[in-house]
Amino acid sequence: MKIYLDLLLLLNFIYDFLLLMTVSITLKRNTKIIRIILGSFFGSLSTLIIIIPLNNYILLFLNILSGIIMLLITFDYHNLSYFINNCLYLYMTSVILAGFLYFLKIQFNNLAYIISLLLAPLILYLYIIEQRKLKKIVNYYQKILITFKNNQTLELMGFIDSGNKLQDPITHKYIILVNKKHLKGIYNIRSPMYIPIHTVNKNSLLECISIKNIIINNKVYNNYLVGVIDNIQDDNIECLLNYHLLEE
Repeated sequence: MKIYLDLLLLLNFIYDFLLLMTVSITLKRNTKIIRIILGSFFGSLSTLIIIIPLNNYILLFLNILSGIIMLLITFDYHNLSYFINNCLYLYMTSVILAGFLYFLKIQFNNLAYIISLLLAPLILYLYIIEQRKLKKIVNYYQKILITFKNNQTLELMGFIDSGNKLQDPITHKYIILVNKKHLKGIYNIRSPMYIPIHTVNKNSLLECISIKNIIINNKVYNNYLVGVIDNIQDDNIECLLNYHLLEE
């Protein structure tokens, strides 16, 4: 059986490109196109392992490993949940697309390759549309550097949340919300502040930390507290910034 390596690499590049763009669009990863190209290029090169005489178990392991590296090249690593979601969507999309192309190949022979070539610009178009939508809210995503009272610092990806207008009624400081898992080993909370907050269903107390300042886009803000919360739903976000930042 003849194997044309150039055709094999091209088809696998297109296939991986489709997969990675689909994952990026579905999970709204806001990934630069160059990273998708680099990830696809690595994925296509990894297919060359099929010409190496290895047993099936080693081939399976190498395929899984190459998929993981391809994801890291494309989306980087933020946290375990972020990485696991990327893996799940990549392999689910891979199974669906591979099954669809296999069906076309059985039914229509070489039509599967033509469909692959046609799908690439279509998904690229959807990716560009999605990127334009994300650019409209890009200003809501901000890198934030928190400096604590003990001079330790913590850099997080924050999102300006229109629902977060929390403010300490006594000091009048605004509150940003941070997942407490990011605070482990950073700051030892010996005497936290408890600030009353009002939600839709109930009133409660929010555990807060007094800090020196926060820095966003090289601008220093001194009138903020860190509120400690258990979870933030979006894997891309590590900190919910106060809506007041849009007014400053």
